[in-house]
Formats: sequence, C-alpha cells, structure tokens
Amino acid sequence: MNPANNITVDVQSEFIEGQSNPKEKRYVFAYTITIANTGTVPAKLLTRHWLITDANGEIQEVRGEGVVGAQPHLKPGQSFRYTSGTVIETPVGAMQGSYQMIADNGEEFDALIAPFSLAVPGLVH
Repeated sequence: MNPANNITVDVQSEFIEGQSNPKEKRYVFAYTITIANTGTVPAKLLTRHWLITDANGEIQEVRGEGVVGAQPHLKPGQSFRYTSGTVIETPVGAMQGSYQMIADNGEEFDALIAPFSLAVPGLVH
C-alpha cells in the first residue's frame, strides 16, 4: 500500500486585486489548499517544494519546512486547510509542487500537487 496515493491535495486560487499593482508588474494571488489523508496510515507533512512560473517563463522555486508554520500530522480521514500567497510579475501564471511526507510506519513519500493556474479574472477563458 503506497501512502502517497492516499494523500489528496485540493487547491483554489484567487487574484488579490487590492495588493496588486500591474504598473509595477506585481500580481498577488492567494491559494487555499486542503490536504486530506484518505488512507489507513497517519502521515506528517515535513517540507514543501513549489515551482511558480509566470507568463514570461520565469520560475521561482520555493522550499521550506511545513506550511504556514505548521507540520500537520494527518490521521486517516483528517484534513488540513491553509491559505498562503505568492507574487508574480505577469497577470497569468501557474504553480505546482509537492509535500514531502512521512507515514507513521516510517515510509517517506511525496504528495504531488498538480499544476494549477494563477490568473487575473477575465483574462483566461
């Protein structure tokens, strides 16, 4: 049984107009993530790895411990939700990444975060 298949990651992103300044190439996005353990083995989130790409092809790589200062330990059926943000230089971009996890049985694995878009409303159809 592969614990990586039992961690699901759901993402919702939104443009934060009040903190953005297109004249200065500053586009701020918030994203809310729900990490859920749908398996039978508890697992703890250790670190995160993000690739953030803007429309110019510029890539920001972010690595760090936990998420929003936490390293949630998810028992089967539990989920953890948090909101964070990023700034890019274009009105459209994308993010993807992974969470490095460890199951209570000692198995380390990556929970993948599928690519999702960052877009100012009305620009992408």
